[in-house]
Amino acid sequence: MSERESMQFDVVIVGAGPAGLACACRLAQLAQEQGREPSVCVVEKGSEVGAHILSGAIIESRALDELFPDWQQRGAPLSTRVTREEMHLLRSAGSAWKVPHALLPRAMHNHDGYIVSVGNLCRWLATQAEALGVEIFPGFAAAQVLFGEQGEVKGIATGDMGIAADGSHKDSFTPGMDLLARYTVFAEGCRGQLGKTLYARFGLDAQADTQHYGIGLKELWDVPPPRHVEGLVVHGTGWPLAGDTGGGFFLYHLENHQIAVGLVVDLNYRNPWISPYDDFQRMKHHPLLAQYLQGGKRVAYGARALTKGGFNALPTMHFPGGFLVGCNAGTLNSAKLKGVHTGMKSGMLAAEEIAAALGQGDQGGQDLSGFAERFRASWVYDELQSSRTFAPALHKLGPLLGGALFALDQTVFRGRLPIALHDKTPDCARLRPARECEPIAYPKPDGVLSFDKLSSVFLSNTSHEEDQPCHLHLADPSLPLGRNLAEYAEPAQRYCPAGVYEIVGEGSAQRFQINAANCVHCKTCDIKDPAQNITWVAPEGGGGPNYPNM
Repeated sequence: MSERESMQFDVVIVGAGPAGLACACRLAQLAQEQGREPSVCVVEKGSEVGAHILSGAIIESRALDELFPDWQQRGAPLSTRVTREEMHLLRSAGSAWKVPHALLPRAMHNHDGYIVSVGNLCRWLATQAEALGVEIFPGFAAAQVLFGEQGEVKGIATGDMGIAADGSHKDSFTPGMDLLARYTVFAEGCRGQLGKTLYARFGLDAQADTQHYGIGLKELWDVPPPRHVEGLVVHGTGWPLAGDTGGGFFLYHLENHQIAVGLVVDLNYRNPWISPYDDFQRMKHHPLLAQYLQGGKRVAYGARALTKGGFNALPTMHFPGGFLVGCNAGTLNSAKLKGVHTGMKSGMLAAEEIAAALGQGDQGGQDLSGFAERFRASWVYDELQSSRTFAPALHKLGPLLGGALFALDQTVFRGRLPIALHDKTPDCARLRPARECEPIAYPKPDGVLSFDKLSSVFLSNTSHEEDQPCHLHLADPSLPLGRNLAEYAEPAQRYCPAGVYEIVGEGSAQRFQINAANCVHCKTCDIKDPAQNITWVAPEGGGGPNYPNM
């Protein structure tokens, strides 16, 4: 048996997304101001920083302005400002209504935003962090939270590498490492696997509303110059989503004649016959979107779950020995469909709380509850609180009435609507039996604007070793056929945007097949499965997609 090695740091950060890297940079800045050498490590499961980043790609620079006031001189990849924005309600497959700009809630204005590749932004933040003395370890999946004798978090363990599918050690076997820290910051993103452990152990969401989620599907296109309008932002909702299915689309014109197009579908939808992937594919045939994509070439695809519960679903973000930040805590502003600036600020606030404690000689492991006051005094708290009506209004009243109520809250009450709305029903619990719903006949992809799942997975650059343990676990292998198929027509066949789950065979020979090598780590199955039977865990050696410039 090989022994595990360990390394000691002041702070270990799990996840090299915007929140984790902003936290690392701020920690290093403050350490230098205190006359200390930074002792900060960032662990990233992707093969490189930015490899697992998938985003709608409009950001506000507010947090970046605070972190690096001279970011423009430093060459941050924010070069395309929003120059024009439109909002449309798709009424059918061929018609749309353009919403007058004056009727848009202020939370939906993007005039001060930048259209960016968040993957490139993270790569740039990583270079800034390393220049400040931060150590970054890509290609290592954090597999386990390490706890001390008093129950405090004392670090994380990375996963063993070189394990065969049957659990045996291959010639390439390398044991993981224990990365020990005075404080550990968890910035894993939406539905982080270690975050789930922390929620349960410390009851972090005991006083919060149930978290809600959406699945975001996105493609990157190269388009002919005449169809490209650099800086144009198009948002909308409606067709092809049914009236009780929340969500909306986006289409962003980046630089270099590229367009990012995508669809977000709320995961509280009721009809088990819905396929978010197929809705996205047919949506691109609408004339409003097709006019920009015709003659272009699709160059990348990805999908990812995102937190949409908003202010009411925020958990306690501090606990003995650590913090949750960014989408791991649900700081995305779903009304704006933006979470980069809020996630970065949450990471910076955690850094400031940790630095203050370490500067006073703190040896670690404490519950730094002062973070809560820092958070409440910050602009990110005010921003999320002012949008708190958005998610529950849409969930309870539907996209049209809920959207109207949110617009009223924003324009008349300035985000202080005196009515308290809450939605405490888990997304998976809203699914109705298949017999009560109308099956959906989706058109076949034409290979021009719409495509099949396997060709899309190819463009996500998904990479898993064939001989490695399956990272998708069933708590009860009998449930997919025994309950989900009979009651819900096994929705995993449709909610997965990568064709991971299949029912193969016929009659008594039927079986539930998991094609784990297709998985793009969207984590939808960990959220939407009606029996909460599927659990996503970090694959050995990281694995998963490497989204190019997304």
